[in-house]
Amino acid sequence: MTDRAVLVTGSSRGIGRAVVEAFAASGDRVAIHHRDSGDAAEKLRAGLPGSGHVVVRADLTDPDAVRAMVDRAAELLGGLDVLVNNAGTYGDRDVPHPIFGTSYDEWQQRWRQVLETNLTGAGNVIWCAAQHLRERGGRIVNVSSRGAFRGEPDQPAYGASKAGLNALGQSLAVALAPYGITVATVAPGFVATDMTTEHLRGERGAAIRAQSPFDRVARPEEIAAAVHWLASPEAEWASGTIVDLNGASYLRS
Repeated sequence: MTDRAVLVTGSSRGIGRAVVEAFAASGDRVAIHHRDSGDAAEKLRAGLPGSGHVVVRADLTDPDAVRAMVDRAAELLGGLDVLVNNAGTYGDRDVPHPIFGTSYDEWQQRWRQVLETNLTGAGNVIWCAAQHLRERGGRIVNVSSRGAFRGEPDQPAYGASKAGLNALGQSLAVALAPYGITVATVAPGFVATDMTTEHLRGERGAAIRAQSPFDRVARPEEIAAAVHWLASPEAEWASGTIVDLNGASYLRS
């Protein structure tokens, strides 16, 4: 069992929720971050094992709110040992923005929306968290996507944002190592969450599952297990790595 202070962004549901549950199960104290799902975050907190878990809120597109949220989490937890940068947006999955068929105004809006959360927002969270982590070292784990490698032709801002997150993580793995801080990344493929339920139904769901030779998609707990290990004391030498978690649905050299 461990007793670390852990901040997980975007953690009231989906992958983030599973990550929170994994850390709490191992004895850590967790700050559950949300933007506008306070009821779900509080319900999650109340059901976690152990004590000392807290809920914090911020819109990650607001730099001042990000800083206040991270500082508040560190205050409530008595410091910070682990950051899991999970929060992100696909934009509107049902309204793609391919380069042809999208107006210039719509194109600008989608890029701002996605990059401000997935890349700039994530970078701001890391900067703020690093000010606390440098006191005693720690772990940062970013949640990226298979889309950073295979491309997202209908949602290019999403693919670009995750590719940028990968590069950011590798840059900071080098920059933060002298301070005892590791930075690693997981790149999941399709994951079964409440947000993807509609996409997994019917013929579309069958096609999505068939992308993997296992003929299924990931469970959130599988992603959480990898995140939890990368944040462990044993995983220091994994700093700078990007771990593919896509069930062999996309293989890169």
